[in-house]
Amino acid sequence: MQSRVSIWRDFDFILLGTTALLVIIGILMIRSATMDAVDTDLIARVPSQIRFGLVGLAVVFIVASIDYRLLGSLHGFIYGFVLFILGLVAVLGVVGAAGAQSWLNVGLQVQPAELGKILLVITLAQFLADRYLEMDRLRTVMLSLFHVGVPTLMVFLQPDLGTATVMVFVWFVMAWAAGLRLRHIALFTVAGLALLPVLWAGMEDYQRQRIITFIDTGESCADDPELVRSGECVFVDEDGNGIPDNKDRRYNIDQALISIGSGGFLGKGYANGSQTQGRFLRVRHTDFIFSVIAEELGFVGATSVILLMGIVIWRCLRGAARAADPLGSLICYGVAGMIFFQTIVSIGMNLSILPVTGLTLPFVSSGGSSLITMLIGIGLVESVVMRRRIREFV
Repeated sequence: MQSRVSIWRDFDFILLGTTALLVIIGILMIRSATMDAVDTDLIARVPSQIRFGLVGLAVVFIVASIDYRLLGSLHGFIYGFVLFILGLVAVLGVVGAAGAQSWLNVGLQVQPAELGKILLVITLAQFLADRYLEMDRLRTVMLSLFHVGVPTLMVFLQPDLGTATVMVFVWFVMAWAAGLRLRHIALFTVAGLALLPVLWAGMEDYQRQRIITFIDTGESCADDPELVRSGECVFVDEDGNGIPDNKDRRYNIDQALISIGSGGFLGKGYANGSQTQGRFLRVRHTDFIFSVIAEELGFVGATSVILLMGIVIWRCLRGAARAADPLGSLICYGVAGMIFFQTIVSIGMNLSILPVTGLTLPFVSSGGSSLITMLIGIGLVESVVMRRRIREFV
């Protein structure tokens, strides 16, 4: 067997270093976004992110030291644990700032859906690895979809459409990597389109409003300087009824676009963004952190972050290609798919090319649960990479 010392020889320090750099950039941009804040929650964001970052980097090494095949063998217990914690949210969950009952208070507030989606990568990887030669059967594909569908439905009902969408996308990536057939994709596409009315009916009003706002690119209340200055910016529906500005998602998108556009090539300088420091850009430390980066660090800073994220995804895919077995390969594909999807959606909603979903920019946006989840994913990839030569020593 391969010795423990030689296992660490294959640790991917490029992946770790790039991830750590993104975490540091995130801390710096959160500091800029919350500078001179009077809200106690915002004031605590930077030290909280630093603590979670340090803990998360330690978690990378802890998870990497655990053989991913051991985790795979425990997939039944892990899956049961995911259902348990999501069930606790339904019974004891705390309503967060966005209005979703998706948090548990265990001394500090945690979001079980974040942990659930990374644990689901492990259980789904083992499920697909056990049926690697049966992916041409519709029954196998349907069972894999049901495996993901139960926890996804529980997350959707919180309601957390963003995380539920991530879970579905990760299923698709992993199923495709396992050998999903084109005829099955066509079948699920038709079924998905047929279920859209049901999905629409199951959404909360604010979720539907986000999609409507994305589709309706007409005049926004943000175009009226007087309403913006007064803070009474409202969205007027088709019946002429004014909806308070907390329902006006167009304002946030407009301010994000102004921030990105005003950054230019090199940006306005760290902590010198007028939209950010003037507090015109809302939820700038989470949903719209990319706009802060683009305004203050410009095109160069924004593309650098995208490039770093691309390196992380590339190293995950490299780990998938070099994995010793299907289980390890599927775990790497799942983590890469999760990071890719969240990055695309987070940046896309800042650029107004995708609806606002509340998904964080991996490793960068403020949020302890999200950061720890992503770093657990990096630890899983490292576990696979470190044991890629294991078959050579058996």
